[in-house]
Amino acid sequence: MINVKTFATPIKIFATMRELHDLDAQVETFLREEGADAVFSMTDTTTVGENGETIGLIRAVAYRVPD
Repeated sequence: MINVKTFATPIKIFATMRELHDLDAQVETFLREEGADAVFSMTDTTTVGENGETIGLIRAVAYRVPD
């Protein structure tokens, strides 16, 4: 079965690399726990605040788990 899951994380100035590594770990753990045997796509997009500043990140993952 093919599924799509989204993950979100806030982005804070001077902490971006740590937050991205944490998000990578969260996605990796999720896929392992779900038993995913393939990942078809992984896409990141940013969310912005009122002044156009980046305040968050949304990651969408399309993956397959055995039936």
